[in-house]
Amino acid sequence: MTSPTLADLPPLREVLAEHDLLANKSFGQHFLLDLNITRKIARLSGVGEGDVVIEVGPGPGGLTRALLETGARVVAVEMDKRFIPLLEELSAAADGRLTIIQGDALKVDMAAIAGGPAHMVSNLPYNVGTPLLINWLTGPFRPLSMTLMFQKEVADRIAADVDDDAYGRLAVVSQTVCSAKVVMDLPARAFTPPPKVASAVVRLVPLEPAPDKALVAALEKVTAAAFGQRRKMLRSSLKGLGGGALCEKAGIDPDARAETIDVAGFQALARAVMG
Repeated sequence: MTSPTLADLPPLREVLAEHDLLANKSFGQHFLLDLNITRKIARLSGVGEGDVVIEVGPGPGGLTRALLETGARVVAVEMDKRFIPLLEELSAAADGRLTIIQGDALKVDMAAIAGGPAHMVSNLPYNVGTPLLINWLTGPFRPLSMTLMFQKEVADRIAADVDDDAYGRLAVVSQTVCSAKVVMDLPARAFTPPPKVASAVVRLVPLEPAPDKALVAALEKVTAAAFGQRRKMLRSSLKGLGGGALCEKAGIDPDARAETIDVAGFQALARAVMG
């Protein structure tokens, strides 16, 4: 008897019912079961035949199926052991192009599991989406691209422009390392179970040349201070880092407030901190 192919697999709702599985709220799980949506995300990611993709939090494998359909090789990192049997069934139908790792994505060495250049494509668990992104932006692993789903509020913060209400630390750090754009919005009803908020997909592509890690570290300090007291003038909010003298060294108005300083301005402040 021949093994099933991806096209032979039953709908995800049937698979979940067969295994009697529900989303676990403590893991921030909300499943995408509509293959039309997951296929669109796979297209937006730009991955294809032979590409290596890391997917965090695949759950029952809706997005995983769509990524495998592109011909990519997928490394799936799943913390919830309940979904490992479902993913193993999917692996059997994908000619060995799916590798499954059970573990906490915050602790997994992404460079080691990728084994080389790789893309990140994930419907991230809501409760760890932002810490995971910060890890990937500031850590040693540099993905070829990241196509990631977040709560819409978080997605807007990543891609925000200076003077936007959502502009803050996350935008500055993200846009120092990558170009960032919201490429897809999804209503809550697209998920099972529906979350209380809308979601959005952000496409991030690392900038060349890569920024110096010391600059990114200094940028995290500067933005933490500046946006931690965003209603204050920079001379006050950055007092612990040099205040007005630091601003003058960086060529930034010390009477300005954080939300009016663009990414390049914060990079100048970070360089001034570095000396």
